[in-house]
Amino acid sequence: MLVNDVFSFLDELAPFSYAMDFDNSGLLVGDPAQPVKKILVALDCTASVVHLAKESGAQLIVTHHPVIFSPIHSVTAESIVHQLVSSGISVICAHTNLDLAQGGVNDQLAQRLGLKCVEGLTPIPCTGRDKNTVTEYLGRVSFLPEPMEPKDFACFVKDRLGANVRFTVGNRPVHRVAVCGGAGADCLDDAIRIGADALVTSEVKHHIFLFAARQGITLVDAGHFHTEDVIVEPLAERLRVRFPEAEVLTCHLEEICVL
Repeated sequence: MLVNDVFSFLDELAPFSYAMDFDNSGLLVGDPAQPVKKILVALDCTASVVHLAKESGAQLIVTHHPVIFSPIHSVTAESIVHQLVSSGISVICAHTNLDLAQGGVNDQLAQRLGLKCVEGLTPIPCTGRDKNTVTEYLGRVSFLPEPMEPKDFACFVKDRLGANVRFTVGNRPVHRVAVCGGAGADCLDDAIRIGADALVTSEVKHHIFLFAARQGITLVDAGHFHTEDVIVEPLAERLRVRFPEAEVLTCHLEEICVL
């Protein structure tokens, strides 16, 4: 199989045309005609992930976060892009398209928290592969099997995601839950509008916590890494099923340390 075969498969799962305007998703480093026998799936393409790809002999890295996001002004020997090119390793990044797509980051986050029969949270107009406009959703919302008190729910999220959490205590038990992996505080207004008792996301600023407290909603910040790393294993498994001739490895290395 070739890099382009993997790209085409990912484009079926989460069309790259769904990517938001600010995003940079797709084949960002490498040759679409490069043969692939081993794939490494990770949340980020860090120096450690590149080192692991080299050690394991992977020809392709698939990540959620783009390896190139802001404009690059130089590509020197110590840069990640130079290391990838010089090592013959390609990188495909599925970012906001994988946030929006069914079965993507937010569905996996909802599933990890035991939410079933999920619905979309914030509607986003997207361009489909046929160039028509379609509506996908940033975030998901559903009900817990049983209501929980806010602090118990925060502990539940911490346990399920293996994360450190910050949270506000809402004015009611948590039953209807909204989720948005990554920096999803912008979804708070929609979570309040639809009557969610809690929102699970990350990168929440202080004034947003205060606003949530005034609104009586439980707001749980479980960290960017832990709310999105939930996609790595399901995505790797989809790749294994589609490309049984390839070896698919995963990496769950969090670069940010917490004391």
